Amino acid sequence: MSSTTPILHQNNHHQHRLLFSFTSKTTPFHSLHSLHFKRKPLLSFSSSYSASSSSQQHQSITRVSTAPVEYAPPPPDFNFHQEISRLKKLRSRLAVSQSLSHKLSVLDSDSRLKNFFNDKHSNYFARVLASLNLDQLFLIKCVIAAGQEHVLNLEPEYVESEARSDIKSALYALVEFIDRLDVNGRNSEAKDAVLEIEQVKDLNKLLKTLAEIEQFYDCVGGIIGYQVEVLELLAQSKFERKTTKSQHVHESMECQFLEIHVPSGLDLSQNTEYAAQAALWGIEGLPELGEIYPLGGSADRLGLVDHETGECLPAAMLPYCGRTLLEGLIRDLQCITPVAIMTSSAKNNHERITSLCERLRWFGRGQSSFQLFEQPLVPAVDAEDGQWLVMRPFAPVCKPGGHGAIWKLAHDKGIFKWFHDNGRKGATVRQVSNVVAATDLTLLALAGIGLHHGKKLGFASCKRSSGATEGINVLIEKKNLDGKWAYGLSCIEYTEFDKFGITRGPFSSNGLQADFPANTNILYVDLASAELVGSSENERSLPGMVLNTKKPIVYMDNFGDTHSKCLCLFACSVPGGRLECTMQNIADNFLNTYSSRCYKGVEDDLDTFMVYNERRRVTSSAKKKRKHADMSLHQTPEGSFLDILRNAYDILSQCDIKLPEIEGNDKYIDDGPPYLILLHPALGLLWEVTRQKALGLAFYEVFAVMQLFKGGSVSKGSELQIEVAEFLWRNVQLDGSLIIVAENVMGSTRIADNGESILQYGHRCGRCKLNNVKVLNKGIDWDCGDNTYWKHDVQWFEALKVILHGNAEFEASDVTLQGNHVFEVPDGHKLKITSGNSGLVVQLDPIEQNMMDTGSWHWNYKINGSHIVLELVEL
Repeated sequence: MSSTTPILHQNNHHQHRLLFSFTSKTTPFHSLHSLHFKRKPLLSFSSSYSASSSSQQHQSITRVSTAPVEYAPPPPDFNFHQEISRLKKLRSRLAVSQSLSHKLSVLDSDSRLKNFFNDKHSNYFARVLASLNLDQLFLIKCVIAAGQEHVLNLEPEYVESEARSDIKSALYALVEFIDRLDVNGRNSEAKDAVLEIEQVKDLNKLLKTLAEIEQFYDCVGGIIGYQVEVLELLAQSKFERKTTKSQHVHESMECQFLEIHVPSGLDLSQNTEYAAQAALWGIEGLPELGEIYPLGGSADRLGLVDHETGECLPAAMLPYCGRTLLEGLIRDLQCITPVAIMTSSAKNNHERITSLCERLRWFGRGQSSFQLFEQPLVPAVDAEDGQWLVMRPFAPVCKPGGHGAIWKLAHDKGIFKWFHDNGRKGATVRQVSNVVAATDLTLLALAGIGLHHGKKLGFASCKRSSGATEGINVLIEKKNLDGKWAYGLSCIEYTEFDKFGITRGPFSSNGLQADFPANTNILYVDLASAELVGSSENERSLPGMVLNTKKPIVYMDNFGDTHSKCLCLFACSVPGGRLECTMQNIADNFLNTYSSRCYKGVEDDLDTFMVYNERRRVTSSAKKKRKHADMSLHQTPEGSFLDILRNAYDILSQCDIKLPEIEGNDKYIDDGPPYLILLHPALGLLWEVTRQKALGLAFYEVFAVMQLFKGGSVSKGSELQIEVAEFLWRNVQLDGSLIIVAENVMGSTRIADNGESILQYGHRCGRCKLNNVKVLNKGIDWDCGDNTYWKHDVQWFEALKVILHGNAEFEASDVTLQGNHVFEVPDGHKLKITSGNSGLVVQLDPIEQNMMDTGSWHWNYKINGSHIVLELVEL
C-alpha cells in the first residue's frame, strides 16, 4: 500500500479554504498543483449569506468513586493495525457465512478464541457450549473475538478458585448458574448461586444489548465491525492522525483531493420577499410534510434528576416555561401531522417519553400520528486502547450511538414506509433542546424551498457563537478518482475541526471559524432520498461516524444496595468515547457531480441548500446546566430563555408596543430578566401576520391563528402570558401580571371512532379581546429567592388572570383593571367588562347558538402575492 500524505492548505491571502490531497489507490500522487479558487461566494440567491458579513442536580453530597473502570489492557506489544487486520479478516469470513452454525465455526477458528478455549479446559467449556443457545453463544464469542473478554470478568470472590484466570472465571460462573436453573428458568439453589439477582439482570441486559448491536451494525459487520470502526478511528486520532486521516477520507470520500468553502444561502432576514414566498410554499406543502425528532441522547450535561426517585432524566423531561421540553416541541406544530420520535433506553428515555405522551393523550393528535422507535445503545470505549468500559461484570458502559443512527433505524423500523403511507414526501428535523427553532418563518421557509424545488436536504443556519460547541456548514468541492467534480453542502462537527485545520475554542471576527455558518441540526429532508441512504447495506447508512474522546465518559458505579436508588450520585468519569453517527452528514450522500470544475453559481443547482436567519430565531438550546457563578449562559436554560424574551421584544416592539430592551447576560445573572413574556406559538407563525391581525389557515386542515398586537406598553417587572390563539390587543398598558389561559387554545377535541381525543383546529376556540385597557397590579415577587424564571416557577403578589373554559370569550374595553383579579368564564359564554359610573361593569351572556362553533368574531384573510392580508369580522 502506498503511503499517503494530507496537505492542509490555507491561502496566505486569507482566501479561506481548506485543501486536502490524497493519493490514488492505483497511481501514487507525488505533486500537488496550486488550485486558485475565487473568493466570491458560489451561490447566487438574490440575497446571500456570508457569516463574516452578517431540573437541577439533586442536592445531596456527591460521592465520587475511586474504583478503577474494569478492562483488560492490551499487552505491551499490542498493534492497532495488526488487530484491525485480524478483525477485518474475521468480519469478511463471517459475512459470507450462510448459517449460524457456520459463523460459529468461523469464530472458533479465530486465534483469540482458540487461546481462550484451550485444550486444558475443553471438557469444562463443552458444558458451556451445550448450556447456551446458539444465538447467545454467538454473541458471547463475538465479544471474546473482538478482544473484550473482560466484559465477562467476575471479581475473585465470585468464583471458587482464585487460581482461575479472570477471563475464564466468567464462563465458570455462567455454567454454574445455568446448572442451577430449573425448567422454568428459576434458580433452584438461590442461596448457593454464583450470580446474584442483579448480576442475572446485568447478564440478560448484556445479551439484549449485544443482540441489538449485532443487528443494527450489520451494515459494517455487527459486533466485530463495531470494534473495527472504533479501532480505526482511535488509531487515526492517537497514533497516525495525518496519514490515517488522509487514508480514511480517501477511502470514504473516494477523491483525489477535497476542498471546503464558505457556503451561501437565502438570508431570510434580508430577502424578505423571497422569504415570505418560501414560507407560503411551506404552508401549502404541510399535507406532504412530517416531523422527525431525535430524542435518544442522554443529555448528561443537563444533570437533570427526578427529585422523588433520584434517577437521572433525559432532556425531553426538562421542565421549561411551565411544561416539559417535549410538550413545547409539539406545541410548535400548527397542524396534525405524522411525528416520528427516535428514543433510546438511556435514562429510561423511551419509557418516560411514551408515558408522557399517554398521560397527555398524545397531545390531542391521536396515537396513530406518532411513531416512537428506539435506538440501540453502544459500548463506550477507553480513549487509550479501545477497550470497552465496564461498570461491573456483564455491565459495559453504554450510551446512545448518536443521532446519525436515525436514518438506518427509520428504515429498519418501517418509519419511512409509515410516512409514505401517510402521503408524506418530506420532513423537518429538529432537536428537543432547541427552544426557538419554530420562531418566525425559518422552518416554513426551509421546508417550502425543499418541497418546491425538489431538494434532497436543507440546512437552517446562522452565525456562529464564540462559546458554542457546534459544527459548521460547508460547501464541499472534491475531485473524484474518476476525474469528475462533486459539490454539495455538508457539515463538519466541532470534534473534527482539528482534522480540517480549523482552530477550536474562541475565535476572532476575522478568523476562519467566523466565516463558516453554524450547523444547528435543523434540517429539511426528502424522505425517499433519506430512505435510499438508510437502506444501503454499508457504511453509507451510518453517516458521519466519529469517535469523540475529548470528553470524559461518566459511568455509574455501584455502592452496595444504594446504587439503584440514587444512580446519579455515584458517578465516575474516565477519558473515553463511543462510536457516534451524525444525522446531518447524510448530506455527504447527496453531492452533485460535474464533468468539469465549477467556479460560480453551482449552489443554485445542487440537491442540498441552506437558509440563514438571525441566530436567536434559529437556535438557542437548553443543553447544559449552568455552573454556579458561571457568567456564561450559552446553551443553558437561562440563556435560551433570554433569547425567547429577546424574540418577544423584537416582535412586540415592531407592533408599536413600548417595553424595556433586554440587556446583557451579566445583567440577567445579577438581577433577573426585566419582564416575563410567554406567547403561545399559535399567536403568529409568521411575524408579519402578528404585526397585522390574526390569520386562520383553514385550508389543508390547518387552523393556525395569528393575532393583532397594536400599541400600548409593557412596564419593567411585568409579566405577559397568553395561552390563547384567538386574541386581540389594542393599546393595552400593562404594569404587573396579565395571564390569559384557554382550555381550547387552538380548538376543541372530538372522540374518534377508536376512542382517541382528536384536536379540531379552529373549532370552538377560546377568544379574548382587549381594547384600551390598563392592567395595574403588584405582579411577581421579584425578590423571592425561589423564583426560577426559565421554568416559569415564580411567586406572585397579585395578578390579573383570565380563564376561558371551552369556547368562552372575554372582552374588556376602555377600562382599568387594578389589583388581584381572576375572571373565570364558563363554556358557551362571553364575559364583557367595561367602565361604569360606580366602577367596573361585568356582563356575562350566553353565546348565540349559531356562533357556538365559530365564535362571535373571527378573522378573514387573503393572500396578496407572497403576503397575507387580514380583516377582522365581528358577527
